[in-house]
Amino acid sequence: MPLPPRRLTEPSFKMAKKDYPTLENTSEEEFRQRKIKSFALRVGRKSPAQETALEQHWPSYGLDPKQPLDPVAIFGRNADTVLEIGFGNGASLAEMAANSPELNFIGIEVHTPGVAQLLIQIEERGLKNVRIYNHDAIEVLDDCIADNSLSKMQLFFPDPWHKKRHNKRRIVKTELADTLHRKLQANGLWHIATDWEDYANHCVEVLEPYPGFENTAGKELYILRPDSRPLTKFEKRGHRLGHGVWDLMYKKI
Repeated sequence: MPLPPRRLTEPSFKMAKKDYPTLENTSEEEFRQRKIKSFALRVGRKSPAQETALEQHWPSYGLDPKQPLDPVAIFGRNADTVLEIGFGNGASLAEMAANSPELNFIGIEVHTPGVAQLLIQIEERGLKNVRIYNHDAIEVLDDCIADNSLSKMQLFFPDPWHKKRHNKRRIVKTELADTLHRKLQANGLWHIATDWEDYANHCVEVLEPYPGFENTAGKELYILRPDSRPLTKFEKRGHRLGHGVWDLMYKKI
């Protein structure tokens, strides 16, 4: 078994307020009163290009977390819908959307500069099959996504919260499995990728005994990275440094 890899971190960004409720404009007291979050708000700043992208392109590609999602109305077609939680800077999501124009892609990301970066890529690539939430993923799933509506759910390189006292913040838990089992269509897929072996083992511990999901590779087995998941620049760097990556694929049953 490979040695546990080091965490590959992405740049930090500062968040900006939006015209609808997000964690960005939640007071510190309100934040403390909310449920335990699986993410930490990063501090940083947006570039001028990112500011422009948010101003010019958010109205076209941004989604309101207070409204139920209607993919047919949003995309103008009836197609399989893939949802990704925490798309980072959006590079891999944009590449997947470009490679699979027949699919609808919904991305959720709380960090505004990453949202802005994806907007830039959407415009540069001329993508018509991507829409974005800048909001808490759990709230989006609960409030916006209809049951039995997703063909695939993607969770790539979530924060591993590797310190034991922080393990309770990990997003992969039975509660999320309950939610995704409702939201996925019959035989829908849940794809997880992590560069922390301990977190991969944690996912196995949570999902192997869960009665609503089946490991497509076999009990407690990982899959090879499928071509549908592009390599990010951080993952490529990790490979050069000898870091491992673990992919898991579960099917709704």
